[in-house]
Amino acid sequence: MTGRDGTRPETRYEERLQAFAGRELRALTPAQDPVNQPMIRHWTEAMGDTNPVYTDTEAARATGRGGVVAPASMIQAWTMRGYAATVSPPAGRDGFDELVDLLDEGGYTSVVATDSEFTFLRELVPGDHVAVRESVESISAEKRTGLGTGRFVTTLKTYTDQHGETVATQRWRTLRFRPASGAAEEPAPAPRPRPAVNRDNAFFFDGAKRHRLLIQRCAACSTLRHPPGPCCPECNSLEWDTVEASGRGHVYSYVVNHHPRHPAFHFPLVVAVVELAEGTRLITNLTGVAPDDVAIDMPVVLDWLDADPDPTLPVFRPAPTEAP
Repeated sequence: MTGRDGTRPETRYEERLQAFAGRELRALTPAQDPVNQPMIRHWTEAMGDTNPVYTDTEAARATGRGGVVAPASMIQAWTMRGYAATVSPPAGRDGFDELVDLLDEGGYTSVVATDSEFTFLRELVPGDHVAVRESVESISAEKRTGLGTGRFVTTLKTYTDQHGETVATQRWRTLRFRPASGAAEEPAPAPRPRPAVNRDNAFFFDGAKRHRLLIQRCAACSTLRHPPGPCCPECNSLEWDTVEASGRGHVYSYVVNHHPRHPAFHFPLVVAVVELAEGTRLITNLTGVAPDDVAIDMPVVLDWLDADPDPTLPVFRPAPTEAP
């Protein structure tokens, strides 16, 4: 079905949604109070942070600072609107309200925070007056997650001082999703733990984002290896490139994990060592199969799990049975 302009409704909705990229959600809003010593003291006592540079002028000066400074992690607290504004919000609507309405229109009525990334440019000191503005950085394509089908919305909060200079930024990512229904789609209540990404394995996770399963290959002797590493175990060469796996393999070994339980996963959880057609082995999850139906040497094919915005993970499911 198309509209009068010849476009499909879902296309028009996508265009309306992506039009929010770069748009300001909340205008520059100053904190109610300047940075002050009493609030710093309350914060450090509540957090159990005994670093004297936050409360003792002489101790702070001994470190080369001009005086006490505020904990960096307090940056968001200075601009929180407080109890009164929460129970009686100001009249009027802003870009944030409009974005939420549009997401609700698409059925993405539930929300969960997934991660927050801060960059601190300088320490705040008593007397600084912080302000914050927020804009949309990106809205992902629709993704299937353990919580339900949804979109990851990333916004950028920019914190400035009384001179308009940026003192910190915060990338705030939430998942707006349609709640999964039915026992087979029971939502996991927490995001998956993040893998440790480094210079040796970054190529693997970058490829996964593009739904490409990349295997590290020694540039000297062509030996394939996984997990990735800086040195070839066969010839000790440090030079390497990658090849893309076909996505075919078989179950080399597996376990059915019942305990200990983690809130990000559904149990029982089938964890398998899959031997790829190329010869390397990969520890992964099996999907689309009951634990009792898994067998050694069972043919499997590659699938992708977009459980979180970063990273996408390779999983495997039983290979389709060929008709006789």
